Amino acid sequence: MYNKILLPTDGSKPALKAAKHAMWTAGQSDAEIIALHVIDMSSFAGLPTRESEKNIKEMLVNEGKKAFDEIVDMSVKCRQDSGKEIKIAFVTREGSPIDTILKVIEDQGVDLVVMGTSGKHGMERFLLGSVAENVVRSSKSPVLVVR
Repeated sequence: MYNKILLPTDGSKPALKAAKHAMWTAGQSDAEIIALHVIDMSSFAGLPTRESEKNIKEMLVNEGKKAFDEIVDMSVKCRQDSGKEIKIAFVTREGSPIDTILKVIEDQGVDLVVMGTSGKHGMERFLLGSVAENVVRSSKSPVLVVR
């Protein structure tokens, strides 16, 4: 049913729960997973030095590598349990998470997006918005949000 599944990840617990669902779905559909880590530097634009900005970007890149490593470990376990090889492509992009996710959906011909949510409620959700909510509202592909 699906050929390409997009898995946006930041290494958080909700993202790892979403990864389990993406792996199961990919195993059932013989689909490829595109694991996407987005580096969003917009919050750090006012830093006093270039060195500070460079250090933070390096830290965010390393977080993405750790998130990808956890997905690799999960895929190995999935292969051991089910005997099915899960094809995974790892992609890192810099930019706004929402815009980047939507662009990858379009550019890669993604059939399904599987993503976690932080479960924000009330005023915080209203003021900050939610990446998952915005992707659900704007994506042309189905989106499975894992709580």
